[in-house]
Amino acid sequence: MKHRIRMVGFDLDGTLLTTDKKLTGYTKEILRRAIKEGVTLLPVTGRPLSGVSEEISGFEGIRHMITSNGARILEDGRPIKENLLPVEKARKILDIFEDYDTLRDIYYDGQGYMPEAFIQRIGDFVSSPAMAAYMVSTRIPIKDIRAKFEEENRSLDKIQALFCSREDQEEAWKRVEALGDVEVTGSLSMNIEVNAGGVHKGLALGWLAKRLGIEREEVMAFGDGLNDVGMIREAGCGVAMANAVPSVLEAADMVTMSNDEDGVARAVEKYVLNRRRGV
Repeated sequence: MKHRIRMVGFDLDGTLLTTDKKLTGYTKEILRRAIKEGVTLLPVTGRPLSGVSEEISGFEGIRHMITSNGARILEDGRPIKENLLPVEKARKILDIFEDYDTLRDIYYDGQGYMPEAFIQRIGDFVSSPAMAAYMVSTRIPIKDIRAKFEEENRSLDKIQALFCSREDQEEAWKRVEALGDVEVTGSLSMNIEVNAGGVHKGLALGWLAKRLGIEREEVMAFGDGLNDVGMIREAGCGVAMANAVPSVLEAADMVTMSNDEDGVARAVEKYVLNRRRGV
């Protein structure tokens, strides 16, 4: 590694957090040491702000967050840049998702909204109990997603749909992409996440680095899912988790241990902290 790392961005689910959504003691220790040595650390997540636990958002020394796949960039809890999905485009996306048996949610101002009927069916769409519990605990239940959308009638952070059928997911993906000027990705095996065109984690992380006077070569990024590919490619050093999907592994400069083996912390200790000491 030719350059010292001054910024580290990390996905949460499947990356920083264990499979049961925990932040281990060892990882906390390494994060604290990195912050003490002046490294800028931040979550770069598909989650909305409301989905980032206080344990992470309130972690001493973490001042920045990128949420909803880059739709919102925050500093000290306040948005400093928004890249929102236009309402007319979002309406067409909802039209497509409603043609299938999907669990749908929408995001405004860093908060996710999901119909009560969908929450009751969460087990049909999400196989991981920890992920299902996270979604239920962080969404505001509403009666009707279309009614909420029309009531707000404004640009939003992103739209998500989860599918039961792989065939339906693949067909819907193509239809949404055909709309043009949208960013289509996913973080789960059977979901689709849609942001405004050109909005993804990599561009958001690059924008923030430039704002903070940090060069691309001084940025390290960790991820595991499809929505992390842009960030892995844009960072000076893109690191895939051992549990990452093939596209992330292919895009990465290196591979660390899995999220259940403190892969982020082990790489930061080895390539960021030790190098800063000249080890």
